[in-house]
Amino acid sequence: MSIRTSFKASSRNPQSSKRSRKIALAVGLAAAGTAFAPAVASAAAPDVECQRAGMSVLRDAGLLPSVAAEGLPIATAVAVGVTVRPGADISGVSDPIPLRVVLADHRAGDNSLFIYPWCSNDGLSG
Repeated sequence: MSIRTSFKASSRNPQSSKRSRKIALAVGLAAAGTAFAPAVASAAAPDVECQRAGMSVLRDAGLLPSVAAEGLPIATAVAVGVTVRPGADISGVSDPIPLRVVLADHRAGDNSLFIYPWCSNDGLSG
């Protein structure tokens, strides 16, 4: 009987009903967040160390200003030891490669299209 009474009371009071829905929503979101937390935690972090190393290579070679303006020709990348990752399809990659794409590929770690000799965790190192 008390449940029915409290239900009737909350249905008469719109503020109480809104509050109950907000609490239920918060509890549901918290439960969902807990369920998804392990998946998010296991996602690979961007490889910023590899990106920094790549920027350093471009800077040391005096290429950073031209690559920033015009992109990186694939032939130039190959000349400094960059190779295509086995199984990667680079048919859609423009030549020259825009700097933003070069940097994003460096951050991709083992999922990158290219293997960079200055990046230690390329998935192929022993």
